[in-house]
Amino acid sequence: MPMNVTQKLIQSHLHEGEMIPGQEIALKIDQTLCQDATGTLVMLELEAMGVERVQTELSAQYVDHNLIQEDFKNADDHLFLQSAAERFGLWFSRPGNGVSHPVHMENFGKPGKTLLGSDSHTCAAGCLGMLAIGAGGLEVATAMAGYPMHVKMPKVFGVKLKGKLPDWVSAKDVILEMLRRHSVKGGVNCVIEYYGPGLKNLSAMDRHVIANMGAELGATGTVFPSDKETLKFLKSQQREKDWVELVADKGAKYDLHDEIDLSQLEPLIAKPSSPDKVVPVREVLGQDIYQAYVGSSANPGYRDFAIAALMVKGKRIHPGVSFDVNPSSRNGLEELANEGLLTDLIHAGARIHQAGCNGCIGMGQAPATGRNSLRTVPRNFPGRSGTQEDSVFLCSPEVATASALKGVIADPRELGAYPKVKLPRKTIVNREMLQAPLSPEKARHVKLIKGPNIASLPILRPLTQELRLPVLLKVGDNISTDEIMPAGARVLPYRSNIPKISEFVFDAIDETYHKRAQERHGEGGHAIVGGENYGQGSSREHAVLAPRYLGLHAVISKTFARIHWQNLVNFGVLPLVLKNPAEYNKISQGDVLVMKHVPETLKKSHEIIATIEGKGTEIPLLHALSPRQVEILIEGGLINWIKKHPRKN
Repeated sequence: MPMNVTQKLIQSHLHEGEMIPGQEIALKIDQTLCQDATGTLVMLELEAMGVERVQTELSAQYVDHNLIQEDFKNADDHLFLQSAAERFGLWFSRPGNGVSHPVHMENFGKPGKTLLGSDSHTCAAGCLGMLAIGAGGLEVATAMAGYPMHVKMPKVFGVKLKGKLPDWVSAKDVILEMLRRHSVKGGVNCVIEYYGPGLKNLSAMDRHVIANMGAELGATGTVFPSDKETLKFLKSQQREKDWVELVADKGAKYDLHDEIDLSQLEPLIAKPSSPDKVVPVREVLGQDIYQAYVGSSANPGYRDFAIAALMVKGKRIHPGVSFDVNPSSRNGLEELANEGLLTDLIHAGARIHQAGCNGCIGMGQAPATGRNSLRTVPRNFPGRSGTQEDSVFLCSPEVATASALKGVIADPRELGAYPKVKLPRKTIVNREMLQAPLSPEKARHVKLIKGPNIASLPILRPLTQELRLPVLLKVGDNISTDEIMPAGARVLPYRSNIPKISEFVFDAIDETYHKRAQERHGEGGHAIVGGENYGQGSSREHAVLAPRYLGLHAVISKTFARIHWQNLVNFGVLPLVLKNPAEYNKISQGDVLVMKHVPETLKKSHEIIATIEGKGTEIPLLHALSPRQVEILIEGGLINWIKKHPRKN
């Protein structure tokens, strides 16, 4: 039977289960990726599980998020991660080497392989014909320990591309068009697979831009075929031996389908404060801007910076604009310098930052209050930039740079002839800032370096027979993990200290949540009620582990984002969906929900009844847990479960 690329990747890595959409399957994981904002917990989890050495073909730890060293905390964690990489057998990418996703693509990405990463934008590696999935850190830790990764078999959403992008339109506009059509929920429980004649006009880095923001569609992953463009990229990185062709069979089918004529696209922009509030840039022309920002994992390629440099060559950035250039890899930065383009950017007034995530995660480069910031980053959730009252637009490098020159939101087509970007005379391949794994003999003598800010993981108790849970917080639709657990320079330095980071949970929504949860700590826990797509965005498991530490036992919502739902299960928090979404209005903050015989009910049925104490109102709730996940919840989380179910060699 003809198969598409996604089906081929899944079939070749299927450990257990059947390839029926919606059913739980287990996949063999070849590679893993961690970054420092999530990796500290991953390493602590490996230690808690008693892992001696990673069992994957390749695992890598990047330091790219928490680069600002305003005190000891980030610097200490960098040393901890380096020692953990040495101890457990990972590659280590040093601070300043670049963002995990493009650096992994340059050095380790291989067509036909699976990659599991503790970052939601791990899906970017699908640009090389990989099945790349973002997950919570604990799932990544278990994959590193040799366990398969469990996921619901996704539907395959085929998107046929035809035509060629017009001048002043680039890959960012392709993914913005997908978000305009399908919203931040359009890819939930799907892998987006791109195919068709238009692919020959998209480079591997163009595909990275599109694949990266599959996370913003809520997709499990994004997949491109491995073809001549893939080979061309791997040759440029001196890795052509890693190439294999991987394309869909003739007559392959897709569960869902769409088609984009690239030649009909125009410059697009996502308005504040959601990636799917997409309109043509011509509809928002003339609005004053404070900042234009080029870079991030969503636009990391040489072309994305080179086009900006060519646009500003011999010109000056508008005096009212901060033009922030955020290199995505050290090699790319060196290429810009070799070609003289870095000089053009500096001379025009650009502010050049170190290679890393930086402003994308709110780690510096925060905009002024209420002023418009145009960014080539993947997300514009409220406050993510580091400024609470921010106004962030998402756009291409062309739109960001044209606007930086004019001082207002501008259509780049008004600038005339489109500059032609030439590839570098020499592709820089410098792996000196990548530290290879130590041999097992040397690794076993390495001691983990733990600074005073690193705290052990909290102990999670098993599920009780009866839950009596006051609703401490009720929120609306599309609550992101940035709103549950903020990022940025104020919070992320505490990522390895769960008691401390828990002080910031939900403070963008309700500053009293932490205090109220603490006052109830030890009294049986509490619940949170949410709307549609609860937990969208980042994979950071702190958004579960910190509220769990404060006593969160259940989240009741209309629907969940995939990664957050799985993180809730992994840390023993019951994720329940309203059987009738209209009954969301029956539950108020302060109500007490009572559920009886919980473990037995979860085992026997996918429905459980919550009674509102004092009102007698019964709320039917559903769960989508597999029998394995029910066991995990009953045990109090995945770490507890693994200790009772050691891996069979």
